[in-house]
Amino acid sequence: MIEPNFAKGNNLIPVITQDADSKEVLMLAYMNRQAWETTLQTGKATYWSRSRNSLWLKGETSGHVQLVKEIFIDCDNDTILLLVEQLGGAACHTGYKSCFYRKVVDGNCVVVGEKIFNPKDVYK
Repeated sequence: MIEPNFAKGNNLIPVITQDADSKEVLMLAYMNRQAWETTLQTGKATYWSRSRNSLWLKGETSGHVQLVKEIFIDCDNDTILLLVEQLGGAACHTGYKSCFYRKVVDGNCVVVGEKIFNPKDVYK
């Protein structure tokens, strides 16, 4: 099986995560080999948290788990694309459907995304 080249990225490679149906980009995260293997074994998107320096099952706290439907690896074997079913409707820890909920318009940042939940209610 083709496997990501973790050595290229200092053992971390970027993962683009999209909604499997709408193809909306939900987030960008990182995986190390352990996160990759866990994702393959469980079918749930698992990443490496750079801020916590630990394995991170997406949705472990919020319940907004990502069920992996398809996995793509780019031509250089150093980027992963996950197509997922986003349970709970939100991928972003700020409560929005996508982490890319802001758009730069005429030099200003405008919120264009849909807020699904209040983070204060979820992350107590």
